[in-house]
Amino acid sequence: MKTYSAKQNEVPADWYVVDAADKTLGRMASEIAFRLRGKHKPEFTPHMDVGDHIVVINAQQVRTTGAKSAKKIYYRHTGYPGNMKSMSLANRLEQHPERVIRDAVTRMLPTGPLGRQMARKLRVYASEDHPHTAQQPQALEF
Repeated sequence: MKTYSAKQNEVPADWYVVDAADKTLGRMASEIAFRLRGKHKPEFTPHMDVGDHIVVINAQQVRTTGAKSAKKIYYRHTGYPGNMKSMSLANRLEQHPERVIRDAVTRMLPTGPLGRQMARKLRVYASEDHPHTAQQPQALEF
């Protein structure tokens, strides 16, 4: 019995749209990462990008459980000594809601070139409007 290894052009990449309104951030991000990786397909191959394209709308309406909106802190460093910046989840959702979902999903993907290629198939928008209607994305519920 030979092991099947998918080729890039053999597995079609579908388009899905996810409405993030009133969905829990972590549960939604894990399902999106699962779909971007392609693990829901029987042709899944660990070293190939066989996942689907995901469009997330209403990113500003995502919710979290507990007191995460006040207690969860995102850190970044400018590269200069003593310049570590911090921002709470509530502030980040106000200023850049699409970055919250993008970071949550990409940190669940593999690191390296393959994970970055998978992350490029994720599109996140703060409102309902998105420019991907020509791809006819299907609604994805979970």
